[in-house]
Formats: sequence, structure tokens, C-alpha cells
Amino acid sequence: MSIYNGPSKTLFKNRLNPFVFDPPMEVQRLDFRVPSISSLSRPLNRPQKAPILIFKSPSFPLPQSLDAKSVSKSSLKSPQFKGFRCMGSFGRTDEDGVSAIEGRSTKKRLAVFVSGGGSNFRSVHEATLQGSVFGDVVVLVTNKPDCGGAVYARNNGIPVALYPKIPSTPEGLSSVDLVDYLAKLEVDFILLAGYLKLLPVELVRAYPRCILNIHPSLLPAFGGKGFYGLKVHKAVIASGARYSGPTVHFVDEHYDTGRILAQRVVPVLATDTPEELASRVLHEEHKLYVEATSALCDRRIKWREDGVPLIQSKENPNIYS
Repeated sequence: MSIYNGPSKTLFKNRLNPFVFDPPMEVQRLDFRVPSISSLSRPLNRPQKAPILIFKSPSFPLPQSLDAKSVSKSSLKSPQFKGFRCMGSFGRTDEDGVSAIEGRSTKKRLAVFVSGGGSNFRSVHEATLQGSVFGDVVVLVTNKPDCGGAVYARNNGIPVALYPKIPSTPEGLSSVDLVDYLAKLEVDFILLAGYLKLLPVELVRAYPRCILNIHPSLLPAFGGKGFYGLKVHKAVIASGARYSGPTVHFVDEHYDTGRILAQRVVPVLATDTPEELASRVLHEEHKLYVEATSALCDRRIKWREDGVPLIQSKENPNIYS
């Protein structure tokens, strides 16, 4: 099992173990059995080629499922909220359900999933470099190793993982491998940015309330399987809707049905083409996803008693949106 880094790389079978592929001579192989943080991340301030990563499944077992309702209730102000907690990091927690070893001083480790150009991924990555998002993108996962998002990641030294496996290449991860790999990278949160595959149940259960997606319509309208890209905007215009806009929501085991976190409204003009509407919505997507990711990394997302997530204002902690 390996991490794919582009079609130009050639792998050679190891003569001692036919299930392990040796990387080309000029590429250093990183063995995940050596727990070195420096070996799992690279500086993001200069372009460089990401290495081919060969790894074995971890020896420790991962829980089959995690109960998101185990988060303890904390009374803030009316309405009542549940304290936010990411259980995907498998860390020890205190009585309020917040990791006892986490804090604002520790940047969150982000995995981003893309299938296309990855413009939302680029916006989030640039925000991490500028400091407006308190996190680091430690891996990009894609089902299309030659897509624009994967090219951008490799050019910026971000490892690229292939999921799911594709028949034309020996590289790629199974669902179990993917969960194990992200656990080894100590990923805190997962961001879907134009990723067109349904996430495996194992991953959703391992990261409850820790996976965000952005969709180019005002959900629950114009969402679900088959609604992506220009198909969404064509449907919006055909319906006669006067407004559209992006939605950031938490991910569950289905397409576009998770709890809505944030939305931004844009007008649909009478003369709009799908391309014109898409451009207007995308402009707001870039800003909205950065804002939502910033709140996620700052732990400013609070859960109301009825299960609705709200974002706590950075300037005024008594204001929620």
C-alpha cells in the first residue's frame, strides 16, 4: 500500500517481499514504523516534490464506532449548547468533553479531499499559511491523481494519497487503510473540497463531527447524489429560484444530508447562465469555507441541544451564527 504522487513515478517490486514496492532511487522512502513527526510533514513555504510513501497498517486496533452523543453537556447561555469535541483524534478528554492536551497553542492537522481543481482547497491552504486558519494541511486525498488539486499539493510539498484504489495503478488505499493512515498522521479534521466520492462508513464513524463539506447550493435544496458542479447551477436556474449560495455542513454517511453549519446567499439574476451563477457562488465559497474551517480549528463550534451546530463569534463570544 502506498501514497500516490503522480503518474511519472515508477515503482519496482521488492525481491524480498512482493507486496512492498521500492521507490525510485532518487526518492527517499519514509517508513511509518519510525514515529517521526518531521518525516510526516514538509515545509510549506517552498515548492518541492512530495515523496512516495510506503507504509504498513498500524498494529493497534481502531474502534469500530464512536458515539458522538457521549459529549458531556455544558451550560453556556440560553439556548443551551453541547460542548464541541472532535473524537477523531482518540485523545484523553476532561469532564467537559474537550481534549485535556489540546489548546489554541497547537495547530490542528487537516486532511483535504478533492476530485478536481481544488480552488477551495487552495483557499484554505493559503489561509493556513497566512495564519487566519490555525491549522496545517498535512495530506491531500484524491480519487484523481492528475487533478488540479493534486498537482497543487505536490508543488507545495503536501503528500498526496489515492483513495479509493483504481484498477490502472497498484497504488491506492482501501477504506481500512485510509482510516489507519489518517490516524498515523494524527489528523484532527477532514475537509471535503469538491470530492465526488461517498466517504466510507469507517471514516465517518472514526471522525464524528470532525468532517466538513462545502456544497454549491443552499441545502437541503439541490443536493444529494448527482448534484455537483454545473449540474447544481443549471437546476437552480431551471427551477426559477431567486437565490442560491454555498452551504458548509458536517458530513454523515449520505450525500449532503449532514447538519448545516454555515450558508451564504447570492442572487440569481434573470439573465444568469450556469457559468455566471457558478462564478458568483464560488467567490462566496472561498470565503465561507475559510471562515468555517477557522471556527473548527479554534473550537468555536458549539452544538445546541437540538443538534444544530453554531459558530461562536471570534470578536464577541456571546454572539452565535
